[in-house]
Amino acid sequence: MADVRTTPSRPLSPHLQVFRFILTMAMSIVHRVTGGALYFGAALVTLWLVAAASGPEWYALVDGVYSSWFGRLVLLGFVWALIHHALGGVRHFIWDFGFGFDKKTADAMALMSLAGSLGLTAVVAILALLLA
Repeated sequence: MADVRTTPSRPLSPHLQVFRFILTMAMSIVHRVTGGALYFGAALVTLWLVAAASGPEWYALVDGVYSSWFGRLVLLGFVWALIHHALGGVRHFIWDFGFGFDKKTADAMALMSLAGSLGLTAVVAILALLLA
């Protein structure tokens, strides 16, 4: 008997045409993006510390850039990425204990992570404006 191989009618590996775009998928992607953004933010903090150690002229230059509207916008984005990534880490930590895997709870945790990061970033921004 001959060995007949037929081509499958479905893809062999999952891709975006198979999966429906859902909230937990979006939060997973954003968690990875914020993790990458934190590398960039860490480089900015390092640059600030090196400038402070290099003398008042270099510190004034970097502080001037960071104090500009664009620098403050980048700093706000860094703060949001830090808070969002931390809350996503808490969500993953809860999953490590085996909780929150049902669809309703996973979606609620994803929404809480997003809303919490935006809310806490707003609180930090308001405090920064009041204390500046």
